[in-house]
Amino acid sequence: MPITQTKTVSENKMRQIKLEKITLNIGAGTEADNVEKAVLLLQKISGLKAVKTSATKRIPTWKVRPGLPVGAKVTIRGKKASELLKNLLHAIDNEISQKAFAQNGFSFGLKEYIEIPGVKYDPKIGIIGLEVAVSLMRPGYRVAKRKLRQAKVAKSHIVTAEESLKWAQENFGVKLKEED
Repeated sequence: MPITQTKTVSENKMRQIKLEKITLNIGAGTEADNVEKAVLLLQKISGLKAVKTSATKRIPTWKVRPGLPVGAKVTIRGKKASELLKNLLHAIDNEISQKAFAQNGFSFGLKEYIEIPGVKYDPKIGIIGLEVAVSLMRPGYRVAKRKLRQAKVAKSHIVTAEESLKWAQENFGVKLKEED
């Protein structure tokens, strides 16, 4: 009498998509006071230390020179990133344009930080908008970032824009914004 074995079909663990990081960015211009406000706002939203970003090119008409602070950014990883992403998506009613989805992630902007649940208006900061960049990855991306024996990630292992959209819809209930 033959014995039949039943295999449970499971998805390949190396094909699962994970949230790598969220980067919050504010371009504040050349005014030093605006850059300080941007740093304070990012620290208030994320609870982490924000970093000033500096210009790399000279643009005389905008009075920009290399080394001049022109903005601020902060990177959030882990569980804190997924919790913050939930709040950030809630601020835009979970609607993102199809154009926002790209290879290895998606991005969107907020016109006013006061739309984020749990963040209150601060008169010292005023009204400032920010950009949110969400980076997605699969297990195995470490080979591209390690110091010893660095290697390329195969094209079949890269997260496509369609996969980014599907991941966002399944995990965070994202809807596509209808274009005019």
